[in-house]
Amino acid sequence: MTATTVQITESKERLRTRRVRWGAGGAVVLALLFAGAASLASARGDGDPGVPAADSADAGFARDMAVHHQQAVEMSFIVRDRTDDEDVRRLAYDIANTQANQRGMLLGWLDLWELPKVAPDGAGPMTWMGGEDGHGDHGGGGGAGLMPGMATKDELKRLGELNGEQAEVFFLQLMTDHHKGGVSMAGACVSRCSVPVEKRLAAGMVEGQQSELGLMRDMLAARGAKPRT
Repeated sequence: MTATTVQITESKERLRTRRVRWGAGGAVVLALLFAGAASLASARGDGDPGVPAADSADAGFARDMAVHHQQAVEMSFIVRDRTDDEDVRRLAYDIANTQANQRGMLLGWLDLWELPKVAPDGAGPMTWMGGEDGHGDHGGGGGAGLMPGMATKDELKRLGELNGEQAEVFFLQLMTDHHKGGVSMAGACVSRCSVPVEKRLAAGMVEGQQSELGLMRDMLAARGAKPRT
């Protein structure tokens, strides 16, 4: 057994352990969400500060991370049809399942708060993170006008044209960039958001995506490749 194989096996074990913790944590988050729904709903009518403003970090994170997660789900479904490798397909399934569920929670909060799912007054994405153009110190990849780590249309098109190991490597590279951007965004919410349950969800995203970053690094190494950034 090679050192790389051992690293991948250990990474998978860590990820499985994390998934168990995430499953328990997700149940707690959902319980907190529904338990708090009544108080937040009643707060709409009396100006309670528990309901964030449309231009708050809480609302901005929910809007932007929902879009960010949607692309991760899309990339996961693309690679599922471009490779037969069970490890890559399993990782893609886990990412799609986790991020689709989280996206539903984020959009659900916006509905609960009666806030728009697009930035108010034509503001671009990421304004809640600071910086005049909404692209403050967030790290990650992404082209002009994109949120951190997001793939371009050309990159998504290319992913859909590759097969086998080439598709696996490009997916792992794209998703590594995507996760780095997601970790930066979620970390900013932990620092800037005010709704406790949303901050806890963001902290869980940081932990989960950092664990997957380690696994993807090892999977790339097993294929003779490295992250792009």
